[in-house]
Amino acid sequence: MQNLNIFFENYARALENYDTKGLSYMYNIPCTMLSDDATTLFNDLGKLEGFFNQGTAYYRQFGIAQVRHELWTRRAQTDRIMTAKVNWKFYDKNHKPIYNCDYHYTLKLDKNNQWKIILSVSVNERERLEEWQMNLKMKAEVVR
Repeated sequence: MQNLNIFFENYARALENYDTKGLSYMYNIPCTMLSDDATTLFNDLGKLEGFFNQGTAYYRQFGIAQVRHELWTRRAQTDRIMTAKVNWKFYDKNHKPIYNCDYHYTLKLDKNNQWKIILSVSVNERERLEEWQMNLKMKAEVVR
């Protein structure tokens, strides 16, 4: 059975490398992405990869170069289903923190005993991004 910490380390590495195909393969198809603002169901690997292409373009635009995770909790629901709470930390190329956010995941072991995400819940990423962008805007105004 794949270690859950290693799974999220690989996920972080795929984010850092803008590896949208690698990210997509870490999800079960179908899968659901859930936030306060949206519920998105993916039944097609190509559409999921397209979704990640949009996200990685955003990461590049804002200079995200390093991604780290903290696995806060994990709980077995069954022998093959696990829930996990993860805090993601995003840094620029100089290792300066950009923002962090929390996600809750439901994962299931596939036939090869590899974890696959079936549900991804964004707890506060939109709010943290907005807060970070507001701070950037305020700093820019102070410099003027």
